[in-house]
Amino acid sequence: MLKSSIFLLPRFPLSSPSHRTICFTKMSTAPGPLSPKFIPVETSEIISVSKSDGFRFSFVSYNILAQAYVKSALFPHSPAPCLKWKARSQAILTVLKSLGADFLCLQELDEYDSFYKRNIESVGYSSIYAQRSGQKRDGCGIFYKQDCAELVIEEKIDYNDLVPSIQDDTASVDKEANLPAGGSKKLESKDVSLKNSRADRGDLNDPRVRLKRDCVGIMAAFRLKDPCQLIIVANTHIYWDPELADVKLAQARYLLSRLAQFKLLVSDKFDCSPSVVVAGDFNSTPGDQVYQYLISGSSLVGTLPESSDDMPVSLCSVYASTKGEPHFTNCTPGFTGTLDYILFSPSGDIKPVSYLELPEPEASDVQGGLPNYYHPSDHLPIGAEFEIVQ
Repeated sequence: MLKSSIFLLPRFPLSSPSHRTICFTKMSTAPGPLSPKFIPVETSEIISVSKSDGFRFSFVSYNILAQAYVKSALFPHSPAPCLKWKARSQAILTVLKSLGADFLCLQELDEYDSFYKRNIESVGYSSIYAQRSGQKRDGCGIFYKQDCAELVIEEKIDYNDLVPSIQDDTASVDKEANLPAGGSKKLESKDVSLKNSRADRGDLNDPRVRLKRDCVGIMAAFRLKDPCQLIIVANTHIYWDPELADVKLAQARYLLSRLAQFKLLVSDKFDCSPSVVVAGDFNSTPGDQVYQYLISGSSLVGTLPESSDDMPVSLCSVYASTKGEPHFTNCTPGFTGTLDYILFSPSGDIKPVSYLELPEPEASDVQGGLPNYYHPSDHLPIGAEFEIVQ
């Protein structure tokens, strides 16, 4: 979730209409939320995989917009009924249940104990959760279907752990980091008064203060029940502020470092080589430093590591490797762009065979910005179906 700007940034140019499988009719009563479908990947390589008898599992990542951040003053473009907790919570549940994914990675997940845990687990899921540090009420959760996967081991990622590394000179934070063209410098915040207000950021010249952003992630190893195979799933929410691009990059580096250590732990303990799926709201657009680092191990555009051994974990984006990154995953009048990604280990035993459809910029259900009656969050869910390659 980004914060809103007083300036309206231009939307992405319209592209050719997509063949969406979702249809709806406007009625006199308020319409309900839309449920996107999984679209088969259209490449010869993937088609050969999709025709095999391998085991498949579905995976969705969704920033559901924490209710703690929902104020009419921050979303003046949204219909007032769409912002009320009772309506939003039920709409989000409707979307999640209709998706029916084997794994649900949710960001900005608040009301976990009081609402989401019991309501989602009542339809066959178990879950793990990491709440943000400090006084923040939201966090990241992974819900998984009990008949698909079994939790083996989990670890929380607290990016505030970067703060002690300053004293040990183990963290490199470049406050003058240059962003490539089209990077996230253009991103603006959605909430100047309530969510991570710039006025409350403290003395940013102190690297300890600068790095303490109360952001978290969670990662876990799961044993798929058919076949009996281990995979690692990580879910995170990177800091939002474009003025702290160095902090976002430090968090991305820490994420992959922790992920590499966790993968080694799982590999040694269970004598296996687990595949990795990483999801989250990275608050970074395609091509900027964070994105570049996640998919190449380098924060400099055009600079790639000399070999895969130079990278903590080798990852590629599901959408970029199938149909191309979406036009947007976050849609408000102040900003419309792609911030959310699902990444996977390309050298592992899993391959994406379908992806979750997203609306085109001209789609009527996203006009005017989100949330609205069709989409209960300012973000859109993204997803993929993976197949185990034996």
